[in-house]
Amino acid sequence: MNCPLIAAEISEATLAQLRKAAEAMLKHAYAPYSHFPVGAALLTGSGRIFQGCNIENAAYPSGLCAEAVALGQMIATLGPMPIRAAYIACKGHSPAWPCGSCRQRLNEFASPTMWVYTATLAGSPQRMAFSDLLPNSFGAADLQGCGQ
Repeated sequence: MNCPLIAAEISEATLAQLRKAAEAMLKHAYAPYSHFPVGAALLTGSGRIFQGCNIENAAYPSGLCAEAVALGQMIATLGPMPIRAAYIACKGHSPAWPCGSCRQRLNEFASPTMWVYTATLAGSPQRMAFSDLLPNSFGAADLQGCGQ
């Protein structure tokens, strides 16, 4: 049976740190084609924050999303670990939620109670439980018993 989980709250102070970390990445984004810089910050279960920015490429599929860069930073530093929250910042008029590919990437490391936050620079954060952002997801558990 698939039961909905309620995402664990994070403090206002931690949310402010996460937002600041994501927004700080906007100035490092390399977005010469879309002109849409994105910054991401991931909060691990141990309280560490990892940052990333989007890196575009003239061969569009070769670019990297901010969430993927932040995941790479986390794994290169600590190895795979659960993510408690993600914050996505952008300079657009509307908040930017993770794309489908990044939702699947985050799913690999999402804690069962992970929150995703997003906001524009001038806007208030919006949040959604990760399980609502990627319902009925495909993950490692779906591969159990395959190929044996």
